[in-house]
Amino acid sequence: MTFSLAIVGRPNVGKSTLFNRLVGKKLALVDDRPGVTRDRREGDARLGDLAFRIVDTAGLEEADAASLEGRMRAQTEAAIGHADAILFMIDARIGLTPTDRAFADLVRKCGKPVILLANKSEGRGGEAGRLEAFALGLGTPLPFSAEHGEGLSDLYDAICDALPEQTKPEPEEDEDEDAAAADEVDDTPRRPIKVAVLGRPNAGKSTLINRLLGEDRLLTGPEAGITRDSISVEVSYAGTRLEVFDTAGLRKRARIEDKLEKLSAADALRAMKFAEVVVVLVDATHPFEEQDLRIADLVAREGRALVIGYNKADLVARGGLITRLREDVDRLLPQVKGVPIVPVSGLMGHGLDKLVAAISSAHKVWNKRVATNPLNRFLQQVTDNHPPPAVSGRRIKLRYMTQPKARPPSFVLFCSRADAVPESYIRYLVNGLRETFDLPGVPIRLTLRQKDNPYAD
Repeated sequence: MTFSLAIVGRPNVGKSTLFNRLVGKKLALVDDRPGVTRDRREGDARLGDLAFRIVDTAGLEEADAASLEGRMRAQTEAAIGHADAILFMIDARIGLTPTDRAFADLVRKCGKPVILLANKSEGRGGEAGRLEAFALGLGTPLPFSAEHGEGLSDLYDAICDALPEQTKPEPEEDEDEDAAAADEVDDTPRRPIKVAVLGRPNAGKSTLINRLLGEDRLLTGPEAGITRDSISVEVSYAGTRLEVFDTAGLRKRARIEDKLEKLSAADALRAMKFAEVVVVLVDATHPFEEQDLRIADLVAREGRALVIGYNKADLVARGGLITRLREDVDRLLPQVKGVPIVPVSGLMGHGLDKLVAAISSAHKVWNKRVATNPLNRFLQQVTDNHPPPAVSGRRIKLRYMTQPKARPPSFVLFCSRADAVPESYIRYLVNGLRETFDLPGVPIRLTLRQKDNPYAD
């Protein structure tokens, strides 16, 4: 039986380090300064033979409910409410603080099993702080080091004691039942489409994803740059299953000086590389700036399907706007000509069905394969209409074309003198492929190859 654990505590006690340790990956951003984590992040964790869901939360702070810190605390309280047990973490080297005592009362009132971890207990420096933690009334504090992995066996025992029903070993299934189950037809739905939402700061990415989810899952507000980690959430909208990654806003590289913002930008780019479809969200009140073009070009160079979301469209006049935007995009981003442009409003919920439909359509195009026979008929037609130019008085022969792979659509053209084919003629072939086989909005890879000349020596 699966279960979930929430890691809570005041800022900078090592919650994200423990999260990364249990999931086995460096998913959460970690830095020496307090308050790095803002949203709650979930991951699949393993500890020995236990498999469970772990939730990293923002540091608990006393603040007004309307402030950013207050909204972060509300996210942490929601994580506590959904968890089966709580990992309450303190810094053993600093000892108990009034904040630890205040939030220990909050955790105690939730009625969930609590495991008290005295983090940073390696060496002798944390012994006094660990003994002091008995005063919280949350049980025996476990000496622990998330950084060095010390105390994991004690944590395993504590989880088993706190959740005996969820952690008891499941009975082994009979081999005959396994064979019968394997013979049955697999009716499980296809895996969700991985979608990364990128854009400049304060473009409305988290608000849009919250509207798709139908709940305030991600931290939002008028402040720019709230999101730091790339948070993935499962979304099912109009029968389409998506795994959506909310990312930090990307500014121009020259303006990024803070180390933490560099880490956030790198995390956003990593989410883009693992996505299948990328939604570049443009703020309609500050339409299509150079940074939006840079982000879209980066997505195209990475080979991901692209959808442009025109957010906050309810705040601007609509007359002829999309037509002008379409002309600008096709002119400025010819490498993804025909990319879908969807006007949406994350705050009001307008256009979400069209956005999800555009994501699904772009994903199908990104996975599209073209048979070899139609490709070579296309090659014969385009070369009859416009033969490749002769270079140094010698003509170039285009012999054969095939598609070895999709995701994105990639084609190989066998020809003579591949290094002599002009770039303009390659663009002509790519545009012909896009129009003939209906491949809008995805990057197309065309590789030229030539056979070795046996008489070259």
